[in-house]
Amino acid sequence: MRDPFDLAAGWLQEHAIIPILYRFGLMNWEDVSSNYVLFALYGAAQVAVTFAVCMPLERWRPVERWPNQDSVWVDMLYTILSRVGVLPLVTYVLFYGAQVRVSGWMTDRGWVPPTLEGWFPFLLGMPILTFFLYAVILDFAEYWRHRLSHQFRWWWALHSLHHAQRQMTFWSDDRNHFLDDLISFVWFGVIALLIGVPPMQFPVLVLMLRFLESLSHANVRISFGWLGERLLISPRFHRAHHGILAAGERSCNYGAVLPWWDMMFGTADFSRSYVQTGDPSGEEALATGTYLQQQWAGLRRFARSFLRRSGTHSVRMGH
Repeated sequence: MRDPFDLAAGWLQEHAIIPILYRFGLMNWEDVSSNYVLFALYGAAQVAVTFAVCMPLERWRPVERWPNQDSVWVDMLYTILSRVGVLPLVTYVLFYGAQVRVSGWMTDRGWVPPTLEGWFPFLLGMPILTFFLYAVILDFAEYWRHRLSHQFRWWWALHSLHHAQRQMTFWSDDRNHFLDDLISFVWFGVIALLIGVPPMQFPVLVLMLRFLESLSHANVRISFGWLGERLLISPRFHRAHHGILAAGERSCNYGAVLPWWDMMFGTADFSRSYVQTGDPSGEEALATGTYLQQQWAGLRRFARSFLRRSGTHSVRMGH
């Protein structure tokens, strides 16, 4: 019996994608587009699963209740655009093309493209362990990308859009400036190429990690206990990272899925509980504007970051 995702992807490919490719003379993209459609459906399914898991939790034990949730609706748009549109495009189509070119270039010069199995032969025949190690390495890379985005004034100007949300929910994970997302995609893609993540596994890895990141942003009073919070990042742990900082207070908890890196590099704080979120140093449009208003406000802040220093920025960024 065929996978229902394969069946749905095949139907969309036949009735929608192939006619468009034929119309514009792009039939050489047929094989790639079929996998893009498949991963877009996986993305849509992941959004549905995230909703099914996180929405009941947020209604059960919310940290906050708001009479007006217009900004949450904007976050929903970010999620749909990212998980169903951008992520499949970047994590399969562009990554696949880059990997083919890099592998071909290395093979032409007599070099073997890097893989974890090549570096660690004991991983041969152990796909589950290898998949887990890919996830751990990518999460380590994400910790440093995220931490650095708080250190550089120009990068924080972009990343602050993510922190501007005062009504943080599981939808808020994808609330990012498009330039910040672009940096993230390049960062992730280069690391994935260096460790030899297979093209068909990379989108699955990203979707799995992003599901756990969405859970960590949920508006829910849940911790995983003393031991659990040291194994996997909880909503309580990550909410501390989004908390409004007073002068001299340090940011913390940069990890995406695993708290190990925060613990290892001295940035973990398990003491803060369910703090208020937001970034008062930015303009109001970053918090409550429409999608386009938020993106434009982020660009303005990005441009200003090269022209002058802001005392408010330096307090937040210096951590």
